[in-house]
Amino acid sequence: MHPYVLAVTGASAQPLAERTLQLLLKAGRSVHLVLSKGAYAVFKAEQGLTIPVEPNRQAVFWRERLDCPDGDLVCHRWNDQSVSIASGSFRTKAMLIVPCSMGTVGRINAGVAMDLIERCADVHLKEGRPLLIAPREMPFSLIHLRNLTALAEAGARIAAPIPAWYTQPTTIDDMIDFLVIRLLDGLEDDLAPLQRWTGPIR
Repeated sequence: MHPYVLAVTGASAQPLAERTLQLLLKAGRSVHLVLSKGAYAVFKAEQGLTIPVEPNRQAVFWRERLDCPDGDLVCHRWNDQSVSIASGSFRTKAMLIVPCSMGTVGRINAGVAMDLIERCADVHLKEGRPLLIAPREMPFSLIHLRNLTALAEAGARIAAPIPAWYTQPTTIDDMIDFLVIRLLDGLEDDLAPLQRWTGPIR
């Protein structure tokens, strides 16, 4: 199976990214991981995590933090556009941006690739490959909505991480799992069990 590209920007929803990475690796998937410059700052500010920038050290960091030796993990620097995933000739299954900041949304819509994440998104759109964007903002301005609409028209799948209560979550982890699994549903990859809606409770 071709690898996934998982991008994490500086929007506030880093636990969704961590769980996405963990589920993909535990399922034996291959993942190319890119954190934006802002993502490092948000991890530090919100969770007190100092994540190594050097790719090999970062891969070891995630393996230990997620307690997951499975799958294949390749980490990339946010500004290295010479790596494999920056080229359309490198085959991938899909790209996920979880979470996706509105700045990243705007630059992708404008065709401006200031970093590796934006370049990879551009590649997935031009190659007609699945691109899933999980925008994390509230409320959306008209500019945000227009940018998201344009990306949807260009072929991206917009999947805002909006919670539901029909699964009767009792913990934050329950809610995170619901959101992440529903995101992955959009790529037709069922990586974990989920209590799905079957009708009203009797």
